[in-house]
Amino acid sequence: MRCRDVDVLWDDVRGECQASLKDAVETHLGGCTHCQDIYEQYEGVAFCLSRLPQPEPSCDLAKRVVEHIAALKHKGAQAIALTCVGTPVGKLYVGFTEKRIGYIGLDTGESFETVQARVEARLRRPVVAADPPPWLQETLEQFFETWHIDNAVIDISTLTPFEQAALLAAAQIPPGEVRSYGWVASKIGRPRAARAVGQAMARNPIPLLLPCHRVVDSSGDLHNYGYGLEMKATLLRMEGHRVER
Repeated sequence: MRCRDVDVLWDDVRGECQASLKDAVETHLGGCTHCQDIYEQYEGVAFCLSRLPQPEPSCDLAKRVVEHIAALKHKGAQAIALTCVGTPVGKLYVGFTEKRIGYIGLDTGESFETVQARVEARLRRPVVAADPPPWLQETLEQFFETWHIDNAVIDISTLTPFEQAALLAAAQIPPGEVRSYGWVASKIGRPRAARAVGQAMARNPIPLLLPCHRVVDSSGDLHNYGYGLEMKATLLRMEGHRVER
C-alpha cells in the first residue's frame, strides 16, 4: 500500500471498513514515519472536532434563507415614503413612491415607528416619513367617491407573481359586489388554489384600493378581514352591498 492510498482512506479506517483494509493501513503506518506524522495530526483534529457541542437545528432555517434572498433581491430598492391621511373610513397610513402607492394601513393607534417597521418588513424597502403630496390626496378622494382605482398608481412589484395576479383579479370585482376565493382562483387560472388566494388576500399590502374586502367564502359569509369583520361589512355597505351576517 502506498502513501497516497493511505491518505484517501483515513475516514474509512476510522469508521466501518473491512478488517483486512485496516490491517493494511496499520502495517503501512508501522513502517512509514511520514504517514505516522500525518496520522497524528489527523487524529488530533478529529479529536478536537469530536469535542465540539452539537449545534441546535434551526427550525426556521428555510424561512431565514428566503428572507435573506428577498433582502438581496431588493437591496438598493427605492425607499417608500410613509404618511398619514384622513379618509371617510378613518386615518390611513399610506406608503408611496413618486407617483405610486405601495402600502395602505388603517390607523389602529400604533406608533409611527411600529407601522414603519411593519411596512419595511412586508415590502423589503426602507421607509421614511413624509408629508402627503397633492396627487396622493386627490387619488384617495377620488377613490372614496367612485370606489375605483387606476392600477397605474398601484405598486405591487415586491409581491410574488401569484399574489399580484390574485389581488389584480380582486380589483376586477365591481364595487358593491362580492366574489368567492374560488372565483379568484379560477380567474387567475389556479382553480384549486382557493386557500392560497385567501392567504394572498390576508397579506394584501394595499387593502381598500385592491379590494380584498370584496372576497368572501363560498357560502357568502364575510369570513376574515385584517381589520375585523365589522370593518369589512362597513366597507361593503359604503359601496352599496347589502350585507347579511
